[in-house]
Amino acid sequence: MAKLALLSVSDKRGLVDFATALVRQHGYKLLSTGGTAKLLAEAGLPVTEVSAHTGFPEMMEGRVKTLHPKIHGGLLCRRDKPDHLDAAQQHGIDLIDLVVVNLYPFEQTVAKPHVEFEEAIENIDIGGPSMLRSAAKNHESVTVVCDPADYNGVLAALTAGEGSAELKALRRKLALKVFQRTGAYDTAIAKYLETQQDEPDLEALSGFPATFTLSLKKAQSLRYGENPHQKAALYGTFHEHFQQLQGKELSYNNILDITSATYLIGEFEKPTVAILKHTNPCGVASADTLLGAWEKAYATDRQAPFGGIIVVNQTLGQDVAEQIKDIFTEVIIAPRFSDEALAIFAKKKNLRLMIAKGGIGADALQEVRSVVGGVLVQDRDRSMEKITGCKVVTKRQPTAEEWESLLFGWKVGKHVKSNAIVYCRGEQTLGVGAGQMARVDSSRIAVWKAGEAKLDLKGSVVASEALFPFPDGLLAAADAGATAAIQPGGAIRDEEVIKAADERGMAMVFTGVRHFKH
Repeated sequence: MAKLALLSVSDKRGLVDFATALVRQHGYKLLSTGGTAKLLAEAGLPVTEVSAHTGFPEMMEGRVKTLHPKIHGGLLCRRDKPDHLDAAQQHGIDLIDLVVVNLYPFEQTVAKPHVEFEEAIENIDIGGPSMLRSAAKNHESVTVVCDPADYNGVLAALTAGEGSAELKALRRKLALKVFQRTGAYDTAIAKYLETQQDEPDLEALSGFPATFTLSLKKAQSLRYGENPHQKAALYGTFHEHFQQLQGKELSYNNILDITSATYLIGEFEKPTVAILKHTNPCGVASADTLLGAWEKAYATDRQAPFGGIIVVNQTLGQDVAEQIKDIFTEVIIAPRFSDEALAIFAKKKNLRLMIAKGGIGADALQEVRSVVGGVLVQDRDRSMEKITGCKVVTKRQPTAEEWESLLFGWKVGKHVKSNAIVYCRGEQTLGVGAGQMARVDSSRIAVWKAGEAKLDLKGSVVASEALFPFPDGLLAAADAGATAAIQPGGAIRDEEVIKAADERGMAMVFTGVRHFKH
C-alpha cells in the first residue's frame, strides 16, 4: 500500500520538486489543500484533496478543513500498538507517514505598517500547528517538515530506508524543529495580542509583560565565546544590520565590540571617529572632516587601538584608510567605504570590514542579560541630555567652548564602563578612565593616559557618567587642569562638591540623569 504524504504550505519554494521526488522515487500518494493542491496538480502530480479524503467539505472560509479524525488519527496512530491500528482500521483511517506544513505568515503580517486587527487574526494558523504538533508527537513513525530547507535532507534519509538510523535521527531532529517553530509562532501571536487589548496591560505595552518570552533563530555558530574553552552561538538578526565585506569570521568578542561601537557612534552627527577596545572607547573625536576626527581620536591613545575596533559615521575614504592601514585592527565599521579605501584594505586579508546597512545608529532592542536563575531585561539607554536640560550649580557659568566640550564628553562617558571619567577639550577625548571601583581612580587613570599621549589637560573639561560622591574626584580633575565638569548630581555631599568647584573657580553642570554602565 502506498504511503501517504500530506502537503499544505504557504511558502511554496521547492515544493514541486520535493513532491515529485516523493511520488516518483519513493512511491508516495499526495494529500493536499487549497492552493498547494492546485500547484501540485498544475505540475502534473496526482493529488487528492483533503476534503475528498475525509469525506467532509472545507467550510467557514477554509477555517475547518484539516481538523478531522481522518487527518489527526492518521498522524497520531502508533504503529507499534495493535489497539491503535485496530481503531484506525475500524474507522477507515489511513495512516499518514509524512507531513509538510509551514504556517500562515503571521509575523510578516503584523510587521506591516497599519495592519488591521482583523487581517492579523485571519493570519493566525490553527490547522497548520495542529498537524505539525500531531506529526511531531508521533515522530517515531511520521516524518514532519516545517522548513523547505530540510527537503533535500528528508529525501536522502528516505533513500536510506524506513528502518535506518539516519531516518530515525532526522525525524527526531525535525520534531524538535517543529516545536521550536510553533513555540515561536505562539509567542508572536501573544505579543501582538498584548498590544491590542481594549484595556491594555501597561507593563506589556512598556515591553515588560508578566511572562517574558524570547524566540530568536540561530544566526550562526561561533568558533568559541569570550575564551577558547567556551562554546557560543549568535541568535537573532545581527546580520540584517551589518554586511561583512572582507576578513575572518566574526568572533563573540567582535560582535560585542561592534554593538558597543555602533551605539556610541550613533550619538554624533558631525564627522566622528571612535576607537574602542573591549567595548570601551579609548579615543573619540569629531571634526569638520573624517581625517581630522581620526587624527584627534588616535592622538588620545596610540597604544590601546592595537587589536581594537574603529568606527566612523561618514564614508571612509582613501585619506583615512592610508592613516590606519598599518595599525593592527580587528574590525572597521562605516556606513560606506570608497573604492580606493577598499583597495587599500584588501591587502589585509584578516581585517574585518563591516558596512552598517541602515547607516550608523542602532535599533532600540531591549537589553537582556543572564543572571542566576533567569534574566534581567531593560530598555536600552537612549537618553542624551542637552544644554536646556542641564543645571549650572556653580558660581561660574561654563564658557561656550566649555559647553561644547562638556556635552561631547557626556556623550562619550555614557558609553564607558563605570566608574567612568572622560577628559575632553573641544570635541576630542584627552584621557579616558574606565571600570574602576573608585571614581577617583578612574580620574587618575585618565590623567595618566593623557600624560602618556603627551596631551595637556590644562583648560580641559571632565565628564563623569555618575555622581561624584566625594570632592576627591573633582579635586583630582582640577589638579590635572580641568576647568569645568559635568555630572548627574544627586549625592549626599553635593554641596561639598559644589563648594570645592567654586573654590577652584570651576564651572560645574548637573544633568539630573546618570548613565551607569555595568
